Amino acid sequence: MAVPEKDRQPGSEVADPENEVGELVGRLTAPGELEPAERRRLLGRLARALSTGARKARETGAGRGRWLADVFLNIAPRIPIRDLHTLAEHHHGLTGEELADDLVRTAQKATMTVGAIGGALAAAEFAAPPLLLSAPAQLVAETIVVAAIEVKLLAELHEVYGVRVQGTGTQRAVAFTAAWAKQRGIDPLAPASVSLALGAATKTALRNRLMRTLGRHLTTFGPFLTGAVAGGALNRMATKKLGEAIRADLRVKLPPGGVAGAVGSAPARDQLDA
Repeated sequence: MAVPEKDRQPGSEVADPENEVGELVGRLTAPGELEPAERRRLLGRLARALSTGARKARETGAGRGRWLADVFLNIAPRIPIRDLHTLAEHHHGLTGEELADDLVRTAQKATMTVGAIGGALAAAEFAAPPLLLSAPAQLVAETIVVAAIEVKLLAELHEVYGVRVQGTGTQRAVAFTAAWAKQRGIDPLAPASVSLALGAATKTALRNRLMRTLGRHLTTFGPFLTGAVAGGALNRMATKKLGEAIRADLRVKLPPGGVAGAVGSAPARDQLDA
């Protein structure tokens, strides 16, 4: 489902002119395994779509960090987030800490795979480290997909630990994105944290987090398959670190009376923009 016009963020017409980026990121982060060839094909399409956005950003004078943040804010409501009941079904009935363990392992595998593909593609175009808007589009695509996988992980860990985030689909998407930018869980006792998630400080944190993620991927820009190996390993470590930090945070923020891992009866939410 497309993001409603009233909920689009400023600059999204530059970031995603034909909505293709959101569609591709949604497919790349959907539950289930993708065949390697299909994943490479989708990443290639995403890289081409992002190249178009980058050219438009240069033409309009949009800042590098702002452009990347606009891209992500535009596609955030398209990231497929499962509720607790669906998570248990997809993970062989696991609940609680075992389910959280499995979610983190799955996310690590996904970001490692994306990193390996992105590093290998970039190796074919080995050159001096470039700036953001002239960076190999494959690495920009990798950055967006890795960020989306990690936002998905963060959101689904909130489900596992019973930390419910209220609001519309777009509000929840922005709140989870803001939490990812800060590498923290959302406080369920501070509802204003959702409505104020797009404040100036949060936008700056998102730009900085995305730029750091891209910078990490640029370090894998090397000849032959060195980039593939490094890209996969760095992504895996970063996702593991995020999972550990969010889980520790959510254990503290678990609402009184909440039971981590208790499968709820709420209807499934296959996408944040439901």
